Amino acid sequence: MKRWLIGLLVLLSPSALAQQSPPEIPYDSVANLLKLPPDMHLGEVAGVAVNSKGHIYVYSRGGSSRGPAYGNTASQILEFDRNGVFLREIGKNLYAWSFAHTVRVDKDDNIWATDKGSDMVIKFNPEGRVEMVFGRKSEASDLDAHPHERNANPPLPAVDGRFRQPTDVTWDPQGNIYISDGYVNSRVAKYDKNGDWVKSWGQRGKGPGEFNLVHSIAADAQGNIYVGDRNNRRIQVFDGDGTFKREIKIDVPFDENAKPAIGNKPDLTTYLQTGGSFTPGAPWALCITPGPNQVLYSSDSYPGRVYKLSLDGKVLGYLGRSGKQLKQFGWIHEIACPSENELYVAEILTWRVQKLILRPDQQKAAAE
Repeated sequence: MKRWLIGLLVLLSPSALAQQSPPEIPYDSVANLLKLPPDMHLGEVAGVAVNSKGHIYVYSRGGSSRGPAYGNTASQILEFDRNGVFLREIGKNLYAWSFAHTVRVDKDDNIWATDKGSDMVIKFNPEGRVEMVFGRKSEASDLDAHPHERNANPPLPAVDGRFRQPTDVTWDPQGNIYISDGYVNSRVAKYDKNGDWVKSWGQRGKGPGEFNLVHSIAADAQGNIYVGDRNNRRIQVFDGDGTFKREIKIDVPFDENAKPAIGNKPDLTTYLQTGGSFTPGAPWALCITPGPNQVLYSSDSYPGRVYKLSLDGKVLGYLGRSGKQLKQFGWIHEIACPSENELYVAEILTWRVQKLILRPDQQKAAAE
């Protein structure tokens, strides 16, 4: 009886309850953030990044907007200053542009674009010139120039240095490069800082070190690699050599009557066991803040929230829901987090970027 009572007290302790039902974080969204020229429009905003000067890079599924959807170029990087004033387009008419996925900025303000359609990752210097190219686009003359088979069984063997619908890129403190690859391949690829191939790890599956849609990737100050394993509804953490360290799952209570941003409400009967891209906690986007006290942000598509976590996986709070208004989200596809309380979110369905200002001080005041 005594042991049972102790167990009950542990379960009912404030820390346990906080983990089961973390606080909702108050926040604001900056209205009219981006000032586009009158004749320019965003398409689906797949990516957003911020450099050391506060300049905002937006990777939009826009472009020529001519011809049929299946033949159109849907990749365009636009740069804005810290006040949202349009500065320039980067890489206009670039050979790699096909279908935008993510944009990142490294510690030296180089700009990296991951293009899911061309199977390429491009590094630009801060001036906007191409410095490195990873992967290769299939052309009509190539034998394999046809749509990738996502669910081939058995999966197609991966090829060193080539990708099948890559999704994201990050770097460790030594400058090693990690590319999440991706929709067809189920692995992480590692290059050294000079762009030379080192290794890859992962295969399709549900076990430790296995993936089902590697959608986002981030690194902490110690060089640990956080991988958004979206269909498996989890974040996996590895060291820089691909050794599995731990798994993070986001299980936060939600309104079961919440409406999705688009489409039918997902079947949540067995989602805790089966996962799925459109289930609560499935990581669509990852971002880790700069030091010294780093935190992890992750987003899901349903019920459309952003989660704040410690690096060991404890959910510290959450914010948002699906919708079209300010402070609501339509499929957050990438997050930039230049500081703990300042986030930029790129949204697919609403064709926009929101700048979010978190107000944890108001959260504490409300709790008191």
